[in-house]
Parts: sequence; structure tokens; C-alpha cells
Amino acid sequence: MDLIIYAILGLLVLIVLWIVAIYNKLIVLKNNMDNAWAQIDVQLKRRFDLIPNLMETVKGYAKHEKTVFTDVAKYRSALMKGSLSERAEANNLLTAALGKLIAVSENYPQLKANENFLKLQEELAGTEDKISFVRTSYNDNVLRYNQTIQIFPGSLVAGTFHFGQRDYFSVPETEKAAPKVKFE
Repeated sequence: MDLIIYAILGLLVLIVLWIVAIYNKLIVLKNNMDNAWAQIDVQLKRRFDLIPNLMETVKGYAKHEKTVFTDVAKYRSALMKGSLSERAEANNLLTAALGKLIAVSENYPQLKANENFLKLQEELAGTEDKISFVRTSYNDNVLRYNQTIQIFPGSLVAGTFHFGQRDYFSVPETEKAAPKVKFE
């Protein structure tokens, strides 16, 4: 009789330890995702700070391109507000608007030769590369987390403790299309 009680107690202890191990793994994965998003935030803030300088430089040369400047300003302000999905959408819109801003600069040879503009453009390109890298890192963390909460036995613990799926930081359909290259 005592042996059966010890066996049941031992089994209960193993089950509790198993649940604790899975729970702790989910917490680590969640924290890794939060850290990866914070890294995206850092790069988005860096880009946020670079944009006014770039816009002021371009404005001096392209006074009639008002809609481009308005769009960049609008999406820039939306970038630092709202939920993760709203900020991701604002990032995608801002990326498109910045592309238009750079395209506007192509029409002004004296601007393209401006040392300040070239330095800002280079910094922005470096920041865009960093954003791309940290987005990839974030999505890798989301993948590991989502897999863990979907696959048995993690799904049992995840459901019990209300761990929900996370969304990927995705690219909008407009950016997936191949760019048109035209030689003149």
C-alpha cells in the first residue's frame, strides 16, 4: 500500500516538474520575443530621429513635393503609437513614403551631391538594414514561440496559462512585387 502511494506521489511530482519546465520554457520564449520587438523599436526610433533631418535637407530643394513630406510626417508620427500590428503597418507605410522621398531626391542633381544629404541617406540605409535584421530575429522568435504553444505537450500548458499566438512582422503585398528597372 505504501509503495503505491509513493509511486502516485512520485508521478505527481514528475507531472508538476514537467508542467513547470514547459511553463518556464514558454516564459523564456515570450521574453525573447519581447526583447526582439524592443530591438525593432530601437531601430524604428533611430529611423524616427533621422527622418526630420533628411526631410529638411530635401525640402530645401524640392519645395513643391508637399504630399511626399506630408505622408512621411504622418506615418512617422504613427510609428511610435498604437499596438504592435498598428506600428508594423505604420512602418510599412513609412518605408513606402521614404522610398518616394528618395525618388524625389533623384530629380535634384544638386541635392544628390549635397554631402549632408548623402550622409543622412547612408545612415538611413544602414538603419533600414538593421531593421530588416531585427525583424528577422523577431520573426524567428515568434516562430519558436508559436510552435511551442501549438505542439503537444506545450499546447496543454499554453492553453491552461493562456499563452496566445503572436503575429509575425510581415511585409505588405506592395513591397513583395518585383521592382521595375528601367534603363534610359
